[in-house]
Amino acid sequence: MKTFTKNNISVWLSVAFLVWISSTVTVFGQPIYSRPTSPTPSPRTLQQPTTVQTAQPKPSSTPLVTKTGSSMPVARRTSIPILADVEIPGFSGILVEDLNGNVVLESFSNFAFNPASNVKIATAYSVLKTFGPDYRFPTNVWTDGQIDTVSGTLYGNLYVSGRDPIFNLEHGIAISNELNRMGVKSIMGDLIVTDNFAMNYNTQAQRSGSTLLGVMDAAKRLPAATYAWQSYLANSKKANQVGFVPSVSISGGVFVQSLPTNVKLLFTHESTPMREIVKTTLCYSNNFLSERLGDMLGGAYAVARIVQLNAQIAPQEFVLQTSSGLGTNRVTPVAMMRLLRTLRNELARNRMTFADIMPVAGIDGSTDGGVSSLAGEIQTKNGKLLFVIFNQRGSVNRFRTFQNSLISLIQGQLGGAAPMVYTEIPLDVRMANTRITYPDARANGN
Repeated sequence: MKTFTKNNISVWLSVAFLVWISSTVTVFGQPIYSRPTSPTPSPRTLQQPTTVQTAQPKPSSTPLVTKTGSSMPVARRTSIPILADVEIPGFSGILVEDLNGNVVLESFSNFAFNPASNVKIATAYSVLKTFGPDYRFPTNVWTDGQIDTVSGTLYGNLYVSGRDPIFNLEHGIAISNELNRMGVKSIMGDLIVTDNFAMNYNTQAQRSGSTLLGVMDAAKRLPAATYAWQSYLANSKKANQVGFVPSVSISGGVFVQSLPTNVKLLFTHESTPMREIVKTTLCYSNNFLSERLGDMLGGAYAVARIVQLNAQIAPQEFVLQTSSGLGTNRVTPVAMMRLLRTLRNELARNRMTFADIMPVAGIDGSTDGGVSSLAGEIQTKNGKLLFVIFNQRGSVNRFRTFQNSLISLIQGQLGGAAPMVYTEIPLDVRMANTRITYPDARANGN
């Protein structure tokens, strides 16, 4: 067990909560729907909050947590008086609540902002809600031929179907390894993949099929694939297999087509469980994985609808064009808070916590004139808080300074940071938890 604290801030963060957006991404302007002339407070129970209101949020000069010393109008509600004097940088929306829904700090929480890769939180929730945390993506291996066990030859074509978003180089070698275990060393036929097959983070089925062909045959295998396989063996605690080099040669070419009716299933390669895929997606803020996971549900619109319906969010408060956070997305802090609570409840239903799918640290973003969006759970000695901080139109580094200072200040007002107890499992170990299953329900790790 490891206890993590950083700058005295004990917070579960998702990289999807705090993410860099590539500078090549188009800079977005105003939200895509009109804002109210003044923020409309959401119905929450406040503990004698201090209230200051204004018509529109405006950028401030510095992000440091100090008294403003200026007449710049602000709009916020807070149950901690010192927070009424905190200067909030840029065009920002903030909402901090305890687990009972009592407001600790609220500023322009009904205004729409660019959530950056906080969108990945929505995608993570949607796939966990739809598939469940233990779901494994299947990649099925078929043939229309027969195996000659004497010569170790499969006479016929090999078919591979599946849409596993994390099917990678080592998994292709795992296919060869399993064929070798069945006595197959060569295939007198073609390699045929279905049009939804993706490998090595490439969605082009033809190219993915060519990659698979290259890694299956040790004579054609690139060093990167060999390294990936050796790392997989180490992370899956199968180091005793390092001396064996899986290899299957294929005489024919690579084609993309649908499965014919005369094929029979040899075995299935199953991915690591969904919870580990989500954890990895959020830790690396991986746009490819997030988009692929969203596609499993029907795309960004489907992700948004799942969130809207389950978290009871008005559609205009949660507008997505992508499942990763790239592109034009607009979310209010109130809506993001409701998503956090809904996700927290879904995790609890599966005996999980934020720690099971979120990393303990994150990175920033740069779009809409500079964006840094942070959300998560704060642990204090006086209880846990949920928070959403959307900053845009300013310096990302200064936004981060503000976020760290604000969270530290809030924790200081509530007895200080409560350390987190966290069992660290390396992501490579999590991702190595794959397995092979057979039509007769036999299963083994590969």
